[in-house]
Amino acid sequence: MASSILIVYYSRTGATRHMAEQIARGVESVEDAEAVLRTLPAVSTVTEAVEPEIPPEGPPYADLDDLRHCDGLALGSPTRFGNMAAAVKHFLDGTSGLWLPGVLAGRPAAVFTSTGSIHGGQESTLLSMQLPLLHHGMLLLGLPYTEKDLTTTRTGGTPYGASHFSGGNGDEPHTDEEDRLCRALGRRLAETAVTLRRGRK
Repeated sequence: MASSILIVYYSRTGATRHMAEQIARGVESVEDAEAVLRTLPAVSTVTEAVEPEIPPEGPPYADLDDLRHCDGLALGSPTRFGNMAAAVKHFLDGTSGLWLPGVLAGRPAAVFTSTGSIHGGQESTLLSMQLPLLHHGMLLLGLPYTEKDLTTTRTGGTPYGASHFSGGNGDEPHTDEEDRLCRALGRRLAETAVTLRRGRK
């Protein structure tokens, strides 16, 4: 049975979704690993539900069962003032039922983000997303400098996780370096999950 790598993301313009798809490609390049893509609905400012139960396009919305059954997690969000988007925070805030019994403890995790400006808080967003995962006891993975693109990219890419400079309208194209770094992150996450799972047998 393949190790299941859950890729959960929130995306408004498609920039973060593209990164999730590239990470999935990296996951799928690893033997005995499979990528499971899930998205998140926007958070409503009113008390009634405004999003459909099933997204009109793309992967289904993530739920706690997705987390419960994954062997590894990649979590993605656009940058909001140097922090994760409300939709991602809202999802994480609802995971205390998994935190109390330590369901996610010992599983590998990685984070990724896109931001509208080159100094828009990519790294602080990635770090903020890591904090709840540390509370869950997850094993955080970043991008090592053995990934040569990390030293040559002029847009996205950090040792804390994959990133993308999306521009003010969210329509800046993803660079080859950014895509390769996303795939490298997915590959590293999957390789770690597969190794850990084999060690538990």
